[in-house]
Amino acid sequence: MKRRGTPEADLQRAVVQALRIALPRSAIIHHCANEVTEPGPRGAKRQAILVGMGVHAGFADLMILCDGRILFLELKSPKGRLRPTQEAFRDTVQVQGFGWALVRSLDDAIGALADHGFTTRIAPPLRRPAP
Repeated sequence: MKRRGTPEADLQRAVVQALRIALPRSAIIHHCANEVTEPGPRGAKRQAILVGMGVHAGFADLMILCDGRILFLELKSPKGRLRPTQEAFRDTVQVQGFGWALVRSLDDAIGALADHGFTTRIAPPLRRPAP
């Protein structure tokens, strides 16, 4: 069921549902509410509270923990671009040896699992090399 929101939010709901099917039940699929979208002073105060509690700028939309592996997924619409804080997060986690992938479709999400050595209950899609 498609809900009102952004294309990225719709994609994220679909990806989470697919990952719950594809991965073992022991897998953890986590979304960190990383930002407050409420405008004005109230939103700014809530954002400051989250930052004080450890919210990290640019943190990926989804984090997957399964069988000793960690994969971060950043979901974007077909034309969406990474912000500088997201690029910095990507670079930092990759240097530390963790997996990170940009996801624009369900096929990208399932393919990222295969690319990073995750065992799934479904076959990965045939993938074309990125241009």
